[in-house]
Order: sequence, then structure tokens, then C-alpha cells
Amino acid sequence: MSTVAAAFEKAAAEDRAALVGYLPAGFPDKQTAIRAALAMAEAGADVIEVGLPYSDPLMDGPVIADAVYRALNGGTKIADVFDLVSAIADAGTAAVVMTYWNPVDHYGPDAFARDLVNAGGAGLITPDLTPEEAQPWLDASDAHDLDRIFLVAPSSPPERVAAITGLCRGFVYAVSLMGITGARDAVSSSAAGVVARIREHTRLPAAVGLGVSTGAQAREVAGFADGVIVGSAFVRRLATAGTPADAVAAVRDLTVDLAQGVRRR
Repeated sequence: MSTVAAAFEKAAAEDRAALVGYLPAGFPDKQTAIRAALAMAEAGADVIEVGLPYSDPLMDGPVIADAVYRALNGGTKIADVFDLVSAIADAGTAAVVMTYWNPVDHYGPDAFARDLVNAGGAGLITPDLTPEEAQPWLDASDAHDLDRIFLVAPSSPPERVAAITGLCRGFVYAVSLMGITGARDAVSSSAAGVVARIREHTRLPAAVGLGVSTGAQAREVAGFADGVIVGSAFVRRLATAGTPADAVAAVRDLTVDLAQGVRRR
């Protein structure tokens, strides 16, 4: 059983949803990113997504896109992504990498899988990788026993949902709405429907991402999903903090609020 599967199993045993947090590597700098991730783990995150900064983040809203731009300008490399994964794994929390496919393809899928395993990572979330083009990653993830997490959108027809969920390991990423990432004032009304359609095809946990930013919203999503994914709200806390210490404290405080939310369902 992977560390991701174990985290979701533990959450289910406690009758709650798992909390999945996202942070980009190298933002606002390498050491603050590590400290923020460790604070997130200590405060109740079950799984942490480490964002691999990429120059063309098509799905990302302005908050994450700006953070990624600043991380790249600061010299963040793939090695820094693995360093952050390693720090999280050493702390006893499941870590996955969220990345567009181009950097993995350029690095070499098998080499990337090998180095991710060596860092203690559990798998990849690949938002722009389609089932039709996924064979190199399927082969590499099989060879290195890594989870592979694909996205199901509100627009995905049943046959597409079946194809996507059939390739997943760890959990299935349920996209709550069509559009780019970013915190919203309310959870999309389509989110529960996406989760229900995923469950028609797999027994894997379904975690909802895009739009959650508060404990109250986390509680709402935890009422129908196996996991709650939060990204932009964390990145905004990092971006608006006055000092690195403030940034770490802000991430910790938000994690506490969200962790209480997923436990109130």
C-alpha cells in the first residue's frame, strides 16, 4: 500500500475526509517552502502536493501562476522539487508531485520516477496528461510502483471517466468546475456530481480540488468526497506574508482550520 493510499485509509477509518494541501517548490524561496510544508504536515495535512514550477501553467490561476513564475526566476530546479518531497516524506507525510507533463517528458519518465522514489515520493498528479498519451508514464510508474493521479472534469462523459479512473492509483482527482485554479467564495454545485460519477467506475478515493479555501468549505466538500484539495489559498498566504516566519505561521493556521473542517462532517 502506498503512503497516499494509507493516508486516505486512515482518514476513512476516522470517519473524515483526507486533507490534501498544495505548495509549489521554491516559493517564496526554497527553505521557506520546506518550512511551510513541514508546518502543513504538523498541522494536519494528510497528503501534500509539491508543485513543479513550469513556464506555461495553463490550468493555474493568477495566484499560483505568479508564484510559479517567481519560483522559476529564483532558480528553482527539479532537484529542489525532490528535496521538498524528501523533507515531507522524512516527516512521515505522503508526498506527491503535481506537474505538467512536459518537464517529466524532458527529464525522462523512467528517470523521473526513479528519482521521485529515491526522494520518498508516492506518485504524480498530471493535469494535462491524457490516457491516450500516458503510456510512457504508465510504464514508468509500474516499474517503480508509483501512484498515478489523473483528473476527471465535470464535462467528462461516462466512457471517459471509466478510462481515466481505470488508470489511476492512490486517488482520483475530481475537478469541481471548468476553469483555472483559484479560491472561490462557494463550492461549485457540480462537485458532488463529479464524485458520484467517479464512484460509478472505481473504489479509489475521490478528492475534490479547485475552489476550496476555508474550513467551512472543506466541511461541505467532506460531506460527499473522500478528500479535500486546497492549493491557491495556501499559496496566497505565502505570497502576502510579510516575512518567512509569517508565511509559515499563515500556512499552519490555514491548515488547522481546514483540518478541523474535514473532521466536522
